[in-house]
Amino acid sequence: MANTIRIKRSTGSSNPTSLENAEVAFREGDEVLVYGTGTGGSGGSATSIISIGGKGAFFDKATVRGANLVLSGPTTGSDAAPTFRSLVVADVPTLTAAKVSDFDTQVRTNRLDQLASATSTVSGITPTADAHFATKGYVDSVSEGLDVKDSCVAATTANITIATALNSGDTLDGVTLADGNRVLVKDQSTASQNGIYVVGSTPARADDLATGADASGMFTFVEQGSVNADIGFVCTSNKGSAVVGTNNLGYSTFSSSGNVTAGNGLDKSGNELSVDLKANGGIVIESTEMAIDLAASSITGTLAVGDGGTGSTSASAARTALGLAIGTNVQAYDADLANLSGCQSGASAALALLTSTEVAILDGATVSTSELNIMDGDTSATSTTLAAADRLVMNDAGTMKQVALSDLVTFFEDESASSFNIDGGTY
Repeated sequence: MANTIRIKRSTGSSNPTSLENAEVAFREGDEVLVYGTGTGGSGGSATSIISIGGKGAFFDKATVRGANLVLSGPTTGSDAAPTFRSLVVADVPTLTAAKVSDFDTQVRTNRLDQLASATSTVSGITPTADAHFATKGYVDSVSEGLDVKDSCVAATTANITIATALNSGDTLDGVTLADGNRVLVKDQSTASQNGIYVVGSTPARADDLATGADASGMFTFVEQGSVNADIGFVCTSNKGSAVVGTNNLGYSTFSSSGNVTAGNGLDKSGNELSVDLKANGGIVIESTEMAIDLAASSITGTLAVGDGGTGSTSASAARTALGLAIGTNVQAYDADLANLSGCQSGASAALALLTSTEVAILDGATVSTSELNIMDGDTSATSTTLAAADRLVMNDAGTMKQVALSDLVTFFEDESASSFNIDGGTY
């Protein structure tokens, strides 16, 4: 058997109390190999004992560790030997973009649609070039040609003393003011005082329309007030002549849907206007359209005969007047009426013969004066070239009918029906 060389060893985990220079020892408790070094010289005692190897003192690839662990010193507290542990935020040093060589390049490859949505309002951005982004508020104001300001609680209706009329507790257009309320001052005798103010013990111009700002095209909405509620106002002063606190500022109504009131003959309910109809006044609504009801009991007065009326104010008088008018017209045809079936002469007798049934027959008839004259026995004759479709008026067993000439020809051609034939006679 070969010779065996053994080194100093211990079953514990502590170094020996002393070692000779260049002497080694092994701690079996934590598996660390130590070495004596120093200036003791050959055969002398070591001044230091250092670890030079062993499983417990150096990284060991054979031992299985947990996932994502690193060999690191403590995260807090006093210095200590490193151990395997998880990374913490403190382990990662602060890096600037300059330390990442391709930081800008990588950021620029991200598309906007891959970024998270904004969780708060982006403000304070005024685009100055075509490729600049813009907030919705900016786009809305530009699309309307307006510089939109925050709404105001109330607005003036006449000249006021700003220092004493815009304090907490003051009333403006029916609105009781409180500290911090925004008020549109638009009616000052000194128009350069116009603008938006904030109510307080010392009223001051609003930050968004401060002294020196350009008020041209500025718009604000008034929330309350007996006169100005729900009305939007726009500054009409031209750019370059609308410097707040310097130039006279003029304001005009921009939107006033809430200021519409119903005048005479109209009703208003919310945003809907309707006609205020008098009961039995003669104006009615039929199928959403306005119509006249002449039978309404409230219709009074006289409409002259020449204007299409009766000239009377009562039904009985109207009937009398109508009878007189008809009698006058009928008298012109008195002689002709006397020849009709033995009718008595005179308008009253003619009217007596015009029963409701007969009037109904005449109703709707289209006839000219010349046609009536022909029926009345006009003796003048007109040369006419007859056609088969021309008609004759004939009495068909008591019923008057129009008969085509072609039917008359057919009748004559039928000897059995007409007993008509042409006989050359004898000689």
